[in-house]
Amino acid sequence: MIRLFRVFIPATVLTLLASEIVIVFGCFLLAIAQVPDISVPIFLIYENGLASIALVVTAVLLTLYYQDLYNDVHVASKYVLIQKLLLTIGIVFIFESAIAYLTPELMLPRHATFFGCLFLLPALALWRMLFSTLVVRALGTQAILFLGSNAVAREVIKKISCNPELGFSALGILDDSHPVGEMVAGAPVLGPMSAILDVTASKRPDRIVVGMTERRQAMPVHELLNLRFQGIRVEEAAVTYESIFGRVSTTELRPSQLIYSSDLGPLPSSMRTQMIYSTAIAVIAFVVLLPLTLLVALAVRLTSRGPVLFRQRRVGLNGKIFTLFKFRSMVVDAEAKTGAVWAQPDDPRVTPIGRFLRMSRLDELPQLINVLRGEMSLVGPRPERPEFVDVLSQLIAFYPQRHSVRPGITGWAQVNYKYGNSTEDTVIKLEYDLYYIKNLSVTLDFYIIFQTIKVMLFTKSGH
Repeated sequence: MIRLFRVFIPATVLTLLASEIVIVFGCFLLAIAQVPDISVPIFLIYENGLASIALVVTAVLLTLYYQDLYNDVHVASKYVLIQKLLLTIGIVFIFESAIAYLTPELMLPRHATFFGCLFLLPALALWRMLFSTLVVRALGTQAILFLGSNAVAREVIKKISCNPELGFSALGILDDSHPVGEMVAGAPVLGPMSAILDVTASKRPDRIVVGMTERRQAMPVHELLNLRFQGIRVEEAAVTYESIFGRVSTTELRPSQLIYSSDLGPLPSSMRTQMIYSTAIAVIAFVVLLPLTLLVALAVRLTSRGPVLFRQRRVGLNGKIFTLFKFRSMVVDAEAKTGAVWAQPDDPRVTPIGRFLRMSRLDELPQLINVLRGEMSLVGPRPERPEFVDVLSQLIAFYPQRHSVRPGITGWAQVNYKYGNSTEDTVIKLEYDLYYIKNLSVTLDFYIIFQTIKVMLFTKSGH
């Protein structure tokens, strides 16, 4: 796992990305060589050839990324893979048409585009199938020995067992509460905790993950210290959980872990910086999107009775109440009979145009006003209603801590988790929010904005 943009990314994914940059570039370079009367060196150096190919490579990689082809390197279906690659090729032709209209000097020759796409389809398809089997195995995995089997450790074991592309494998567990040979979460119990030196010598783990089931259990501190000085990495299960899930586990989380955390955000300087670029981007977005905003407002007005804008009290920074603006997507007085309730995925109160606005997230456009007023930022935990906050703060530990930053139009939970309206869903979203608060930075914000574009285009995750 390699950390980029404050996010842990599997080395296999980065390897796949780097290899496909080379493949795509090579396909179009080979295609240019097939075009008569073109000298490849002259085209690349003196006729904007490198820039032209680089633009096509970027278009291909972005299309692959937005189709989730870098989320899972395993090829589950060859037919689905071919379909997605054909869509990618179609996007390339559309992209080149746009380049021909906007900047003709950066357009590839027509024959080069045709031959490049012709080479690209089999090259990427074969490489993906090869990579998902042989290359992933060749890259190897880090072997993990688990000391204890608490809930967090068991979740980690299940995750790495189902996702070999993460680059981890579970050697087994040392636990005093289970007999040797018993399977726990899919990993074998290798012995009691006191056997850690013998098991480490025979199994040679790359990492030891500590997930004690009870705090009163005696941890083999001196043995772990010796192993640490031998170069074996030792970490808490919560740390491993955070790196592979992208969220903070609240299952075994203790307040002291947050109090004494050296990298826990949000830093005041990070929040000030966030407010500056959020406001600047909001001003630009408000001006650029004004025509679209007016069209949406007109559509809402013409398709259902009632006001265009929907106003609702929400909880913001440090628990301060503010008025959130959205385009109205429900019928007027939707909660007149029920009171404050969570919206449902197929809520009957949603208007036909409102359903489209929610799927595309266009109903969020008026929240740019909230950003300009300093009540929200572009990225942050989604603001909740005071009625729900009061209840959830009583039910869920650490829930009030999500108000330590400004709420956002989009957020880490929204790009990573599905729509949810239960307490269990709220807990998982809180774990994503805590991860975001802990790692708040410019790079993470722009990574989330980049991810949000995919969510809007393919209508995934929560709303």
